[in-house]
Amino acid sequence: MPTVSLNHDTFESTVTDNSLVLVDFWASYCRPCHAFAPTYERSAQTHPDVVHAKVDTQTEPALAAAAGVRSIPTVMAFRDGVLVITSPVPCPRPSSKT
Repeated sequence: MPTVSLNHDTFESTVTDNSLVLVDFWASYCRPCHAFAPTYERSAQTHPDVVHAKVDTQTEPALAAAAGVRSIPTVMAFRDGVLVITSPVPCPRPSSKT
């Protein structure tokens, strides 16, 4: 199942109308977000029973603020409309060449 884009109007209904929802908060300028995107897309394909949604924090800053997002990428997991985990996505640091 492909990922779905959420905005202020669709966030609440998506989270409450589906039993399992993952939401990726991201932005186009965010390099770690771009690094994480292929992993998130693979998860969406591998787990079609879970709604994989995305919120662009540049176009939806109020939604990101209301959700308490402090860094991106951040993934939130909802089960039956209840937030069960919020996790900033750790991204590996580039290795330094010596």
